[in-house]
Amino acid sequence: MAPLRRLALAGGFGAVAAFAASAQAETRENLIERGRAILEANCARCHAIGKDDASKHPEALPFREVVKRYPPDNLAEALAEGINSGHPDMPEFVFEPPEIEAIVTYLGTLAPARATAK
Repeated sequence: MAPLRRLALAGGFGAVAAFAASAQAETRENLIERGRAILEANCARCHAIGKDDASKHPEALPFREVVKRYPPDNLAEALAEGINSGHPDMPEFVFEPPEIEAIVTYLGTLAPARATAK
């Protein structure tokens, strides 16, 4: 294969990889936005769903505190089967897989950064 042709082919693969990475980042941003919107519609009347807002219900933990206790990925099953809590006035919520993916992705933005081993 001629050197110029190999260079053009390699450049083409590089462009495809860059586009794929860009599309993944965009998808993550869309999931984050959608997850926040789902929580805003279903949970924000009681829970704080942001990084520094206050819960409106005294027994409703802010989600930034929930993700300190339970890693977001560990909440997926509960979101699918129905979340219920210790206080009786919380309705039961059941979410579909695309909603769960969006919620878990958003909750991941609230989770504290994990320390890396040195």
